Amino acid sequence: MNRRPRLDRARTFLRNRSRVGFRRSRTSLLPSVQITVGAVGAYAFAEQVLGHEGPLFAATSSLIALGFSRDPRLRRVLEVGIGCTLGIAVGDLLLALLGTGLWQATVVLFVSVMLARFLDSGNIFTTQFALQSLLVVLLPAPEGGPFTRSVDAVVGGAFALLVTMAMPRDPRREPKGDVRKLLGELSGVLRENALALTASDSTQAWHALIRARNCQPLMDSLNNSMRAAAEVARLSPAYRRHRSELGELRGAAQYVDLAIRNGRVFSRRLTSVINHAALTDEAVESLAHVLEDTADAVDVLALALSAPTTSERDQYLRRAREDLAAVATVLHPAGLNVTRLEGESLVILYRPLVVDLLEATGLSHEEAAGYLPKL
Repeated sequence: MNRRPRLDRARTFLRNRSRVGFRRSRTSLLPSVQITVGAVGAYAFAEQVLGHEGPLFAATSSLIALGFSRDPRLRRVLEVGIGCTLGIAVGDLLLALLGTGLWQATVVLFVSVMLARFLDSGNIFTTQFALQSLLVVLLPAPEGGPFTRSVDAVVGGAFALLVTMAMPRDPRREPKGDVRKLLGELSGVLRENALALTASDSTQAWHALIRARNCQPLMDSLNNSMRAAAEVARLSPAYRRHRSELGELRGAAQYVDLAIRNGRVFSRRLTSVINHAALTDEAVESLAHVLEDTADAVDVLALALSAPTTSERDQYLRRAREDLAAVATVLHPAGLNVTRLEGESLVILYRPLVVDLLEATGLSHEEAAGYLPKL
């Protein structure tokens, strides 16, 4: 009797897992081609041109530098090359002082990791530094001397950069996707606050605050993808024309970050206002309407910042700017039927959030703040 529900759950799990896997594989097609070309090309160059025997570090360093990480590739290339070279140097020095053996390898690995962390915070740098030191102690040096591995690492990194330049992904795609997700969360936070107001539910307002706090990983992801995109646009001739657009997107993202921070402050304050019943029914209705209108404008802003073409972007930006300006013009306690001090402070806290969003549409601070009624 119990087998059928279990089979249904298993089929549903496998179906969802397969769908997600196929989607991930489809979006990874170009990076997979890049990794394959870079790794095999670096290995072939080190072996055929430089005459290195089994240059695995050329292939592995290219693979690490390309990878699927959003970290800028130039940094990864430098971490691989410099970490490999310094690791070999430190390993050789400690080998001359201590000799070979397991306890020597233990000392070398510990010293290498601590020294790498002292020099740089990069995980790849630490890994390469420690790995090379350990290999110098445990394995015989390859033909051509221990620094042959360092040359191979540099070759792999160079091929990774060449592949990035010759076969680039559109650098705008990931940042645009990230900023759309981030604004989607901000819109959700505002709608939850509106529901909390209408239902006089401080618990739901607290949930909105938690949701706003959980936006930080999305913001970090956006910052990483912006750095990687800026690097691709700088290195690749095919995408240099997009540098100004990426710069504008970076500027908008900074204001979105400020808006989310102000959203956290507003949600925290809203919890207290609801608990103290500081708003009349008319004020609740007015503020909930403002929150819903702002959320609608944020959705339009998300479409603008993730639009594939300039014309669509400009169209949505103009619409988002108009909608946010309409919200800003009513942000006065008296205009929202707010009379008590706690309610007035809530409106005052909301004003900077709307100004931040207006600045994200391209307005200066003076122009954005100009839409607010004087207090």
